[in-house]
This record gives sequence, structure tokens and C-alpha cells, in this order.
Amino acid sequence: MQVLSPRIDWVAFLERISSARDRVLMLDYDGTLAPFQVRPERAEPYPGVREALEALIEDGGTRVVIVSGRSAADLVPLLALKRRPEIWGGHGWERLLPSGELKSQEPSSAVKVSLEKAGEAVGEAARSGGRLERKQASLALHWRGLPALTAAQVQARARAAWEPFARDGGLQLLAFDGGIELRAHGCNKQHAVKAVLSETTGNSAIAYLGDDITDEDAFVAVKPRGLAVLVRPELRETQADVWLQPPRELIAFLKRWREGSLARA
Repeated sequence: MQVLSPRIDWVAFLERISSARDRVLMLDYDGTLAPFQVRPERAEPYPGVREALEALIEDGGTRVVIVSGRSAADLVPLLALKRRPEIWGGHGWERLLPSGELKSQEPSSAVKVSLEKAGEAVGEAARSGGRLERKQASLALHWRGLPALTAAQVQARARAAWEPFARDGGLQLLAFDGGIELRAHGCNKQHAVKAVLSETTGNSAIAYLGDDITDEDAFVAVKPRGLAVLVRPELRETQADVWLQPPRELIAFLKRWREGSLARA
């Protein structure tokens, strides 16, 4: 574990977990709770993570929220938890409550048309080895697992195909670890974090854990009230306050959080 921000008193934050009125733990999935996989349906949590999350949920002292670029429905079988946490999917376009109720927003019809055209335009890059993923409000082209030269070619073709849509079609082009995404404006992980924070009392222990560039806006959103935690094997430039290496330091953090929750006044 490494503290990255001079504003953070690590010991004081850990003590706050037990003294706070409420606790909110927001976590990205891929790269944070689970190692990346070439085949995303195989991306199960690191050993020990599922058990740590189940313990937190069962204790009832922490609101556990998963915030992911995946669809909410895809995360349910991957998490395989006895009790479902709150899940924000599609970078904030979907909200699946523990009760099973799904709340979602839809992009405009014009954006949907642009995404359909963009999917057709990137066909050559997909045929070169990239994997095209269609989401509710975005398209993602993955090249994880490809040889470096092939991955670079796929990336170049995808950018060339999608930059006109980002410029003229009401969409934004964003890089992520192992791919590139063309996404509708309106929702992102920051949107999900702000929504959760708006429902959280002032005297709360709050943290957001993520690994990717797509988590940076969430880090910025959570920092005024909580802790931003980068979870990845190697340190990179980030807005996060703390860096944890998975899985050992990640699991230790989750266990320490639980201990603080159980010791609450």
C-alpha cells in the first residue's frame, strides 16, 4: 500500500471507518476486483475477494456498490454473491438495485443511429482481430491478448473510423486498458458516484476503488468526501489518494474495512 496524496492521513481514515455513521464502498469490477481476461466472461474475482464482499454485505454495516462499464446483468453471475449488491452498469447508464429492480436511461435516437453507423464503420478493425462489444450507450473495441503489432493496427483503424463520430456525432472517444470506447455523453462513472454521494449522509466513511483511466472521473468525484483508491499491479499517473496492489493488498483493505465496520461505535 502506498499513500499518494499528502491530504490523506491513512491511520485517521481507517479509524473513521469505525466512528462514521454510515459506510459506502464503491468498487469497479474488471482490473479491480477481477483480473483482466481475454474472454471477459471468464473474469471472475480474485481468490478471496468474493468472500470478503459477501462478509461486508452480510454484516449490513456497509453499502457495497459495484460501478462498471459492463452491463449490470453481466456482473451478477460473475460476482456470484449470495446477496446482490447495488450495481451501476454501462458507466452509469444502468442501476440495478439489490431488490432486482433495474433503472436505466436511454441515449437519444440520434445517438443510437450514430452508434449503429459507428459499429459498421469499425468492421475492418474488428475483422483484423479486435472484439467489438455493443453496450446500451456505447461501443467498445477490445484488443487485449493480440500481438503488439496487430493490437496497434486495430487501434489505429478504430480511431480512424470513430474520430468523425466523436467530432460530429455527439459521442466521445475514450481509451481504456486494452481497448477504446465510443460512448454517448450524459453518464459516466462520475455520474454514478455523485448519485450515490447525494444519498449519503455527511458523517460517512466513503471510498471508491478502481484501476483504469475510466475510473479517474470517479476518483475526482469522490475525493471531496472520501478516499480514491487505485488498484492495479503497477502504479500509473492518477488522481487517486492511495495505491493498492491486487490481490493481497486489496483483500487486506477489504478485511480492514470490515473490522472497522464491526467495531463501529
